[in-house]
Amino acid sequence: MRSSEKKQADNLVESLENTHGQIKAAIERKDQMAAMSLLGDCQNIAISLGHLIEQAEGEGLPIIGTLEEYCEKIYQVYEEVNVNRIPDAETMGQILLRFFSKIQDGLERDLKVRLEVVFFPYKAAMWDSLESVWQAAEEDPNCDAYVVPIPYYDKNPDGSFAEMHYEGDLYPDYVPILGYEEYDFESRNPDMIFIHNPYDQCNHMTSVPLRFYAKNLKKYTKQLIYIPYFILDESGLDNLDVMEDFCMLPAVLHADKVIVQSEAMRQAYINVMLRCFGEDSRTYWEKKIFGIGSPKIDKLLNTEIADLKIPKDWQTKIRKPSGGQKKVILYNTSVNALLHHEEQMLKKMERVFLTFKEHRDEVTLLWRPHPLMQTAVESMHPELRENYEKLVGWYKEEDWGIYDDSADLDRALVLSDGYYGDHSSLVQLCNEIGMPVMIQNADV
Repeated sequence: MRSSEKKQADNLVESLENTHGQIKAAIERKDQMAAMSLLGDCQNIAISLGHLIEQAEGEGLPIIGTLEEYCEKIYQVYEEVNVNRIPDAETMGQILLRFFSKIQDGLERDLKVRLEVVFFPYKAAMWDSLESVWQAAEEDPNCDAYVVPIPYYDKNPDGSFAEMHYEGDLYPDYVPILGYEEYDFESRNPDMIFIHNPYDQCNHMTSVPLRFYAKNLKKYTKQLIYIPYFILDESGLDNLDVMEDFCMLPAVLHADKVIVQSEAMRQAYINVMLRCFGEDSRTYWEKKIFGIGSPKIDKLLNTEIADLKIPKDWQTKIRKPSGGQKKVILYNTSVNALLHHEEQMLKKMERVFLTFKEHRDEVTLLWRPHPLMQTAVESMHPELRENYEKLVGWYKEEDWGIYDDSADLDRALVLSDGYYGDHSSLVQLCNEIGMPVMIQNADV
C-alpha cells in the first residue's frame, strides 16, 4: 500500500472512531433517528475502507473479514434501533470499541506501507548520476522504484523548441524502463521524484517538456530530490560568483533535497544561498542540501574492465600491430570551450587529431565530445556547424581513432589510461580514480 493510500485509510479509521462516539451519545439521548443515521455512516465508512484496501492490496486479507463482520454487527444494531429496541449506551460503547480495536489491529498487521520512487533522467549519458540511488531503491523490499526517461527538445536560436529527442532505448539492459506516457505522476503522486536536470527554462540549448520542470514536479510529490549530473572541480569553491551559476538554478531552488558531491561542495552551495537570500535563510539551506557524495563516483568505482562491453572495432584499434595493448587517451571536448574559442578551437582539435594520427601505432585516441555539442553548435553558433561536421566526418572516415558518442561514459573512463581535453566535470572524475589529466589550450 502506498503511503498516500495508508493516509486515506487512517482518515477513514479516524472518521469511524468519531462516529462511534456520536452513536453512543445519540443512544444516551434516546435519539432513534440520529443513531440510525450514524450507524448507516459507519456502514459506508467500513465499505469505503474495504474497497480502498482491496484496490491497493487485492482480496483475501484478514482485515476484510473483520470489516465484513463489523458491517454485519452494525446492521443488526440498526435493525434493533429501527424497531425501537435501543440498546444500553455503555454496552453499545463496549461493542463498538471492541470492533474498533480489531480493525486497528488488522490494519497494523495486514497493511505494509511501500514507498513509490520515480527517477526522471533525460539524457542516457547522465544516468550514472542517479544509478546507485536507483539500485538501492530497487533492492529495498518496501519500495517500488520506476525509471522513466523523459524526452528533451533542442532549442532554436530564438529559444523556441525544435527537434525532440528520446533516449529510452539507450539505457543499460539491467535497467527496466517505463515510458513517460505510461507513468502519470500527476495522479500517482509518488513519494519521491529524483531528477538530474537542473535547468527548467534556463538552458539555452535544450529543454525538457514544461510538464517535467522542477517547479511543476514539486506539486505532485512529497519529496523532489535533485542530484547534479556533473562533478565540479573543488579547487575554486571560494569563488561564489562562479558557484552561483551552478547553485541558482531552478532544481536547486524548487527541490526539497539537493545532494552534492562532498561536504565542501555543500558548504559552497550554502554560502552562495546565504549571499543571495540572507543569513536568516541558513537553517533552511542547511536542512535542504546534503554533501553525501555523487552516484557518478559510485558507478565509476564499481565498474571493472571485465564488466565492459567493448565493440570489436575498438578492440582492433586498441591492439598494437606487434601485439599487446596501446595506451588509450580519452579526448574530451566541451561545449564551453568551443563556444568561447569558436574557429580557433576547431583548428586546435584538428591539430590534436593529426598529432595522435601520427602516433597511432603506440596510442589510441578515444574522442568523446560533449553529448550536447552538436545541439550547442546549431543553437548558439550555427556558423560553426559546417566546419564542425566536416571535422567529425573526417575523423570518422579516417577510422584510426575511436569516436564515442554513446551513453556509456564509464566505459570510456575505465578503458582509458589518461585524460586530455577541456576543463569539465570529467576532470574531477578522473581525479577520483587517479587518472593523469592534461588540459588543452586552444592557443597552443
